[in-house]
Amino acid sequence: MPVKLILFDCDGTLVDSQNVIVNAMLRAYEAMGMTPPSRQKMLSVVGLSLVKAMHRLGDDAAGYPAEELAEHYKVAFHAQRAEPGFEEPLFPGIGGMLEILCGREDVLLGLATGKSQRGVAAVLAHHGLEGRFVTIQTADTAPSKPHPGMVLQAMEETGIGPQDTVLIGDTSYDMVMARSADAHAVGVTWGYHPRDLLRQSGAQHLVDAADELLPLLDEMWGRG
Repeated sequence: MPVKLILFDCDGTLVDSQNVIVNAMLRAYEAMGMTPPSRQKMLSVVGLSLVKAMHRLGDDAAGYPAEELAEHYKVAFHAQRAEPGFEEPLFPGIGGMLEILCGREDVLLGLATGKSQRGVAAVLAHHGLEGRFVTIQTADTAPSKPHPGMVLQAMEETGIGPQDTVLIGDTSYDMVMARSADAHAVGVTWGYHPRDLLRQSGAQHLVDAADELLPLLDEMWGRG
């Protein structure tokens, strides 16, 4: 059986980071003396690279201080990491699911995330996941989602074609990115975009819990 490449989004898919993200957004807008968007709108841009997300929050208006907001967001996010009680937990069942996949000889795991390399490294270290992902694509080295660059680069690095690649994510940006790279697209419904939007954006399958992922992947690729 050909080796399969399974790419995961991070925020909203593997890690429940919504409270940290919203708090950092609120601090960024406070630092700029601006009224923040609603919590729902802030979470709707999770997955985009940071500056692009800020532009989206400003409805792409000319002169909107997206770069300045992004810098304040970075400062606020890193400050939270140093605070007592900081937590970015894995979603239920994710740790065990990753453990099983890592034990399969015909599977390679990767990440495709709007986080920075620094942010990804912190998450992996916190959860003891260093070395699990053979390719890590971030906003530092690839165009922002939904551009397919992250998936294309991951496939090039691993030598695995789109027919044997799947992207698992929680946003419409993930689904469009995967389909634009001709990879399989699986949407998870515990993240930041609703299931209808995931479907409309190209999700070929939807799962409601982490324990549904392994049976789905086996079915997709005729395993077992």
